[in-house]
Amino acid sequence: MNTQKFVLIFLSSFLSFITSVFADRYPVDKRIDIKNYQFNITLSDKSNEINATALVTVYFKQSGVTQFRLDLTNKTINGDGRGMLVDSITALDKIVSYTHINNALLINLHQSSLANDQVTFKIKYHGEPADGLHIGPTKYGDRSFFSDNWPNKARNWLPVIDHPYDKATCEFVIKAPLHYKVVANGLLTEESIINDSTKLTDWKQAVPIAPWLYTVGVANFAVQYVDRFDNKSIESWVYSKDRVAGFYDFAVPTKGVLTFFSDYIGPYAYEKLANIESPVVSGGMEAASAIGYSDKLITGDRSERTRNVIIHELAHQWFGNGITENTWDDAWLSEGFATCFTMLFIEHQYGKTVFLSEWEKAKQSFYKYYAKDSTYSIVANRTAEEGPVTNSVTYQKGACVLLMLRDMVGEAAFKKGIQSYYKKYMNSNASSGDFQLEMERASKQDLTTFFNQWLHRGGLIKIHAGWKYNFRKKQLIVTINQLQKQDELYNFPLDIAIKTPGNNKPVLKKINIKSQTETVIFSMAKKPVTIEIDPRKVLLATIELIETE
Repeated sequence: MNTQKFVLIFLSSFLSFITSVFADRYPVDKRIDIKNYQFNITLSDKSNEINATALVTVYFKQSGVTQFRLDLTNKTINGDGRGMLVDSITALDKIVSYTHINNALLINLHQSSLANDQVTFKIKYHGEPADGLHIGPTKYGDRSFFSDNWPNKARNWLPVIDHPYDKATCEFVIKAPLHYKVVANGLLTEESIINDSTKLTDWKQAVPIAPWLYTVGVANFAVQYVDRFDNKSIESWVYSKDRVAGFYDFAVPTKGVLTFFSDYIGPYAYEKLANIESPVVSGGMEAASAIGYSDKLITGDRSERTRNVIIHELAHQWFGNGITENTWDDAWLSEGFATCFTMLFIEHQYGKTVFLSEWEKAKQSFYKYYAKDSTYSIVANRTAEEGPVTNSVTYQKGACVLLMLRDMVGEAAFKKGIQSYYKKYMNSNASSGDFQLEMERASKQDLTTFFNQWLHRGGLIKIHAGWKYNFRKKQLIVTINQLQKQDELYNFPLDIAIKTPGNNKPVLKKINIKSQTETVIFSMAKKPVTIEIDPRKVLLATIELIETE
């Protein structure tokens, strides 16, 4: 039997043991839980190849497990020579057999597991990463090593379950040339000069996180210990040549953001907070406790763009990192929430006008995407194995949906729901349904219709409204027409602002729209001067209003 055919038969058999395959189609194995990864990696200036040993601690939830799977990109014979080659695997001081093909590392146990067994597997491997760990020059031409694992690129240099459902603690023990500084997740537990050319640096993350959040940066860094928050270090790691500009840009607003989110949501989970300049990030990358930022953001002028990226990536420490989506189907629980909470901090720190401007930008970003694809929904069957899992819908529309929810249930209930959601799922995983349940408990409302219409289908509200004034009856008659098809109608609260002669402040009327056409009548002594639909611009909607005869 040839190897390829054997592996296909094995995979078919192996999948029959998998207890759950999520909608995003990653082969989830609920029989096991990875508790910890320790990655011992040697880097060199002479080659782009890494030499590594991974210690993977596996907890077996049930008896009878004979094999399990990790992701690790193969070195291909016919490719460009990049990828990983496994040298050996051992466990309990015994050699373990394995199969490594099609970027899957299938590891055999010496004997079937017993429930609650915990075993550490030692995987020795080497190779030049095809992705995930980028080895190359900074903007100044200096050699560096930086990871970028989003969304499922960790497998290119680390043997992991490369999916958000399995969170584990991690440790990076990096041997690198002496002239580099090394930063990674968690706390620095050791920094030792081994010989006249090599330094060992050990960073340990004691809080479980998803693999896309594992990070390493190795460069000629300048490091500033900026401040402390909750007795945890706030740090800036920038290229030495950007020392002045980078330290200035990163000095604010980190501590203020940490304070606001801790008060609004719940405690910050991690051991430190490092802001890190990186050549491989396009904007920001929210790696837990060690956030990467594009080196293009380092300008020394504390730009609004840099400020907003910092706030967004800090919000991820709670949403995406602290609470992680079960599947890529729910990626909005990371990106929509981080976008929303960026705006909430802006509202808190910089005022209502700036907040409303950011909210409008978010809506316009979604409207632009909607013009290209009106069917894309916030939650749907998606997988990082096949393509992108985020866009303006998961980011900006997701944020706007949260702001509509806040407006509908009220600030107090929204905040209560957010806090209970975070408390329950902190350092764990959640779904959109979990979030809905916590918001329903906090608001004492059934939010099924709201979540179904805004999360599980594409689109927005389209309103054509008309109004007329009956002088004889002293009545204002307003007709609201939804232009969607019958099966795409929305159920939503709607504000109407009515300004009458002699009154500078409009009267605000609240109605609930539940059908395709709604007509409401208001008693009014005088004909209105102006009428405005959704005056606070809360809804994701296109609105046309005319005066009728």
